[in-house]
Amino acid sequence: MGSGDTLQHMAFFGRALTVWLAIIVAETIHGTVRTLAIEPMLGGVTARQISVFTGSLIIFALTMLLIKWMNPRTVLQAILIGALWVALTLGFELLLGRYVIGLSWDRLIADYDLSRGGLMLLGILFLFAVPLLSARLREVL
Repeated sequence: MGSGDTLQHMAFFGRALTVWLAIIVAETIHGTVRTLAIEPMLGGVTARQISVFTGSLIIFALTMLLIKWMNPRTVLQAILIGALWVALTLGFELLLGRYVIGLSWDRLIADYDLSRGGLMLLGILFLFAVPLLSARLREVL
């Protein structure tokens, strides 16, 4: 691999990271609105369930808007974007939830446990798939 290839890979992953940062900012705002406006009306579990779907729409919209800029050239690159986003998001969610907000491990795990009403696993699966889906829909691949 030449230095040009290395620079292309760095730029590709830099763009993927930049879009992930935009997603995290949007999702943080989304989560704050959910906590302040929706949870008092519907309760925590129901509000978090709804927000998995509304959050997925936000992620889908941002990805559709920016997939051409990220410019995945292969299915593997689109899959790698999804894998990167999942790893970064899980780390962010767990670190923020546990060490900043102070949630218990049980409470954090409950959001991913379908048997307890947690739907975050579905959101994470969508996050993994959305770069490939968007690339196909926008005819990037």
